[in-house]
Formats: sequence, structure tokens, C-alpha cells
Amino acid sequence: MPLSTQEEEVAEALEKITASLENLQLSQEEMQANLEVIEVIEEELQQQSEHLAVESQFYYELFQFAPDAYLLTNPQGVILKANRAAATLFNVLHSFLIGKPLALFVPETERSVFRSKLNQLSLVDSVQEWETVMCPRGGQPFDASLMVAPIRNTSGPLVSLQLSIRDVTKYKQVNLQPQSVTARQLLPLAAAIETPHSLDGLRVLFVDDEADAREFITVVLEQHGISVTAVASVAEALSVLERSRPDVIISDIRMPDEDGYALIQKVRAIEAEKGWHIPTAALTAYLAEDRAKALKAGFQSHLHKLAEPTELVAMVAQLAGRR
Repeated sequence: MPLSTQEEEVAEALEKITASLENLQLSQEEMQANLEVIEVIEEELQQQSEHLAVESQFYYELFQFAPDAYLLTNPQGVILKANRAAATLFNVLHSFLIGKPLALFVPETERSVFRSKLNQLSLVDSVQEWETVMCPRGGQPFDASLMVAPIRNTSGPLVSLQLSIRDVTKYKQVNLQPQSVTARQLLPLAAAIETPHSLDGLRVLFVDDEADAREFITVVLEQHGISVTAVASVAEALSVLERSRPDVIISDIRMPDEDGYALIQKVRAIEAEKGWHIPTAALTAYLAEDRAKALKAGFQSHLHKLAEPTELVAMVAQLAGRR
């Protein structure tokens, strides 16, 4: 018996309701699956958060308990973060350092130069090495070695500075004494060279922007009869090479304007033009300097400034082919 119009409408409505219930059931199942995925993601995020917390604590303690003074400043040198060693170095409470300009711990006679160097960091990207005089609160001034790393954002502007500061007063007292004292101390170095006069007349060109380093290296080498021409820049070194050919070139790596890598490139160009071959050595006070990088750049040897004077003399002798 055919269905009436009303019965057909009811049947059609029931079909729609059944379809809706099925869709609702499917949606619930999908929602449940999504909830399970969210729970897994939340668990992973929780684990990552705990891991990051542990890592953050590790690096915080590494920063705080490092033996050297470490600071984070804004581009103007105002201290944003400091570790305990920095507070000890400057003889103040840790909380006192935050918000203070680092120039506060530089003697007034040195502040204009210090600020000028800070301003120059907006033009460079590499780590800069400085030497300056710093003064702790209520204490005596000391010679400080600074490693300054400029930090930029993705668009380029300078946003902060990372600094490590080390008191090098004792090192300089031991290794950079006046020439008359140093000469007496260097007399035993003759034993490092098999023939006492084997280096007489050897000519060395030494390039370093630090006057104390130039004086010290000159004294060390001249005690063995080596003639030393010490200059403060790459430009001065090239001027010397226009007039004469040294037997060995020793150069600091990190210098303002043009560094040791720029020098070695220009020396190799001069050699190609004049048919020369001048043995070269890189000398640096930067503990993290990559020896492999210096050798790859063209230097035949690499030595740290903290090395014993005997090592320096032996290196020059080896480069010059003398014993």
C-alpha cells in the first residue's frame, strides 16, 4: 500500500536525522582523535619545557660561576647582565652593576677613548680585542683585556654587546717589564739555540698594534742578534716591504682597520710580483684563535703570545732555516 504524503515526509525526516546522527558520531570520533593528538603534543611540549628549563639553568650557572668576568650591555655600554666574577672584579654587589655604564669603571682619562671604541662597534661584525685600564670601586686601577662581540638583530642594527674582561696586570708585569730588566732575564735563552750567534743579522718584521707587545718581542729577539723592525699597522708593514725584504714576518692577527689575515694576503701578492718567499708566523693573544684558520690563510706557523720566549726564538729560527 503506497505511503501517504505525511508518512513520506516522516520517513524522509527520519533518514535525515539518522544521517545527522551518523555525522555527529563521526565528528565526535574525529574530535576524540584530535584530543588525543593534543594530549600527545601537550606532553611533548611539557617535556621540551622541562628540558629547556634544565638547559637554561645549566647555562645560567655556567655564566654566573665562570672564572672570568662576563657582561651583556646595550650598544651604549650600559650593563644589562653580569656574572659574579664581574661583581668581584669591580668590587661591587652584583645588583649594583645592572643599569650602570661600563665606562663608570674606566678612569676618566681613558673614557673618551673607551666610548669611541664602543661607537666604532656599529661598523664591525667580528669579535674585537681591546686593552684598556679599568678601576674597581675603591680599588687600584688594573690593566684589562676585553673581548667584545657585537650582537645584531636579523635586520642588521646593533642590539647588544657581549664582553669578557680579564685582569692582565700580573701577566704584563711578568712578561712586559722594562727592557733593562727583561734583558737580564732573557740571557738564559741562548741555550735554546744550538749556536749562540746563529741568528745574528736575521731580519724580522713584527706587526702588532700594541706598543707593549712590540717592545717585548723586540727585546726577546734582539737578545739573539736578530734585527727587528716593529710596526703598528698593516700599512706600516707594507711601507717597510717597499724598502726592504725581511727574512721572517711575524704578525698579530687581531688589529684594528686591517688584521693579520689582510696582511698575509697582501704579502703573498707582493711575493708573486717580486718573486720573493718570506716565511710568516701568526702571533695572537686571543685564546680561541683558530690555528688551522691562520695556517689556511697562508701563515707557516702560529704561536700564542703567552708562549715562552724560547718558543718564539725557536719558531723564528725554524722559519728562517737556522738552528
